[in-house]
Amino acid sequence: MTTFVPQSVQDALDAARLDGMKNKSRLRVATDDHVFPVLRMWKDGFSVETADAPQLRGLVDLYDGTRHLSQCLIVASDEDAGEMRYEFKRATLAADQAPLDFYRAPDAPVALIAQDDMRL
Repeated sequence: MTTFVPQSVQDALDAARLDGMKNKSRLRVATDDHVFPVLRMWKDGFSVETADAPQLRGLVDLYDGTRHLSQCLIVASDEDAGEMRYEFKRATLAADQAPLDFYRAPDAPVALIAQDDMRL
């Protein structure tokens, strides 16, 4: 049995694989005013389609749909089979509120009502 596959068939298989990954993923990477779909993501990085994205570098934002996941500093790592892989130099998780600079007790009241406001 031979394992030779004509180049045109291999190109079609790679294109179908990339389209399938692009349609399954909700992840997006945003830089300046451009947004690119993320094909795969792992602990140390992610990949995008080579044809879609230019050579990305620097500060980017990762989104899952419309939810902001993290802000990342990236560098290009490797290109293989239509995928451009990027590695994180830094990945900071996005938060929906500012971090506290003091300890908040779990049983602390949510709000305080002043005595002047208690009129019957």
